[in-house]
Amino acid sequence: MPSCPDKSLHSSILGRWDPRFRLIALILLAFSFSAVTRFYAVILMLLITGCFWALSGLPLSYLKQRLKYPSMLVLMLVLMLLFSGGETLLMKMGFITITTEGAEAAFLVAARFYSILSLAIALFAVAPLMVHINALRALGLPAIMVDMALLMVRYLEVIKQDMHAMNISMRLRGFRGGSWSLTTIRVNSWLVGSLLLRSYERSERIYQAMRLRGYGWTDNPPTGLSLKVVDSSVFLLVVVVAISLVWMG
Repeated sequence: MPSCPDKSLHSSILGRWDPRFRLIALILLAFSFSAVTRFYAVILMLLITGCFWALSGLPLSYLKQRLKYPSMLVLMLVLMLLFSGGETLLMKMGFITITTEGAEAAFLVAARFYSILSLAIALFAVAPLMVHINALRALGLPAIMVDMALLMVRYLEVIKQDMHAMNISMRLRGFRGGSWSLTTIRVNSWLVGSLLLRSYERSERIYQAMRLRGYGWTDNPPTGLSLKVVDSSVFLLVVVVAISLVWMG
């Protein structure tokens, strides 16, 4: 989940929107985007995504950085669809054949992917993680699921640091993992197993510490979130837009 890159973004137009409405709007728009199949509906979908991004106040460089690795996955899907079978010939270069149906399918998948992911980045990045955790609690998600998500996000960075330290330790002992070999696979398997074991032991200690501090005995509802007329009106507008996209698509 992307974190807020700048504290000033929390005061942007999208950042001032109630986080509960932001989460529900993301789900509604994601489902409506996935139902889009017609070209003019795709154009409208891209315009909606652009409007949300403009309201977030985020720079385009931030979006480019976040889309860097997911783009590798969508590129493979686009290439598979682009050269897939079809009846209407669009272009032929030697043994490479591109059909109109394949090009349309590739464009549709890429447009949906970038629209949904860009929208998610815009809605999540305008506020800190704890704001969204509090919003999930306010929406009625079980407390244990919210706490598990928070702990997972928190300790992924700890596991990354452990792995970095173990890699340095192995290199200092003469291990060179640049080439693929049976020894490299075996050592990396030991590394992963050790990380899993250490993570399990750490989770046991964390759970015991939380229980000693009273975790599980009280389940107080989150506070600090109140509904506003403007937020509700904007949410109703988003609902209308999502339903219109499904109808048009």
